[in-house]
Amino acid sequence: MQGNNILFLEPVFQERIWGGRALENQFGYHIPEGNIGECWAISAHPNGESTVKSGIHKGKKLSELWENNKELFGNAPEDKFPLLVKILDANTDLSVQVHPNDEYAKTFESGELGKTECWYVLDCDEDATIIFGHHAKSKEEATTLIQNGEWQKFLRHEKIKPGDFFYVPSGTIHAICKSTLILEVQQSSDTTYRLYDYDRTDENGNLRELHIEKSLDVMTIPHLSSKTASDTLTQEYVKITKFVQNEFFSVCKYDINGEYKFSTNQTYSLVSVIDGTGKIDGISLNKGDHFIIPATCESVVFSGNLQLIIAKS
Repeated sequence: MQGNNILFLEPVFQERIWGGRALENQFGYHIPEGNIGECWAISAHPNGESTVKSGIHKGKKLSELWENNKELFGNAPEDKFPLLVKILDANTDLSVQVHPNDEYAKTFESGELGKTECWYVLDCDEDATIIFGHHAKSKEEATTLIQNGEWQKFLRHEKIKPGDFFYVPSGTIHAICKSTLILEVQQSSDTTYRLYDYDRTDENGNLRELHIEKSLDVMTIPHLSSKTASDTLTQEYVKITKFVQNEFFSVCKYDINGEYKFSTNQTYSLVSVIDGTGKIDGISLNKGDHFIIPATCESVVFSGNLQLIIAKS
């Protein structure tokens, strides 16, 4: 049965100064004590790696499968598993930050990938916002505003609501703000340059490290709009919303109500169940499940009432 080949993954949870308990309250995850800010749901990154929790590959790390079972991934050419899927619980504001591109990260971050990412807003307060971009017209103006701490003048704010999608290329100044729950698809990188952190201190009373020089090196000036126009296809029992497709990833939302046959086209797919219940090839699915459909499956059948985010590299 093809269901035995589906790679169901055990999430890894990360404590963050800005985290909370929403991952437990909204998804039913058994999370550690403390401020848990991130669920690394599908990851082969050494800072938090997924383990297969069932099936014929039970107990194996995702990086191990990538290294030794490339047929599962359509014999993809990349040396490293290229993507990372997270759920972020911003109980309070995240730092204002920016990520490098591949070239800069390779040179200055020991060969790490750059970090282009995208966000799907799962939940947020009615008046929630994000920081997305800036108002500076030149590097000199950006440097002056940053050095003078003129953050209100420098930073762009956008209102958000559940269901919104944002594409965040490397070089984009950004911050998820308080009371927001987001599913993030990103390059498999853990490199972040912190530009501003509201003068917060860590558990030892120290200000957290900032990376002003590197931030100025990599930020896109002036800010470029990266809004994408979603494309929706409605068929019997499914509505497919295509958010983004580029050199790093494609990301779509599948709203399934009934039975839907999903063809893999000999590529692997990263799937997150963001709401509902149902089945895949007869195996039960619930909100908060994350798995990879390998390229070796020709197709799978989803059934039930499901909302899925599906990403491909």
